[in-house]
Amino acid sequence: MTTAYVMINCELGAEETIMEKLKEIEQVKDVFGTIGTHDMMVKLDAENFEKIREIVSRNIQKIEKIRTISTLVRKDN
Repeated sequence: MTTAYVMINCELGAEETIMEKLKEIEQVKDVFGTIGTHDMMVKLDAENFEKIREIVSRNIQKIEKIRTISTLVRKDN
């Protein structure tokens, strides 16, 4: 199992709509608003790195009113 954290910046006022769309993605385990450099953070769990990349590029990046995305993949020892 691979875990990733996706930090998202979005258009003002679009947070709730985006969070609802993110919750529809099966691999999304948690979504919450943040205060600071990003508007929200998403926790993803998927089979492997390739699946994480697919979810981010095919699902998350295509959600309207998202401006920027930064993804961190958890390193397993």
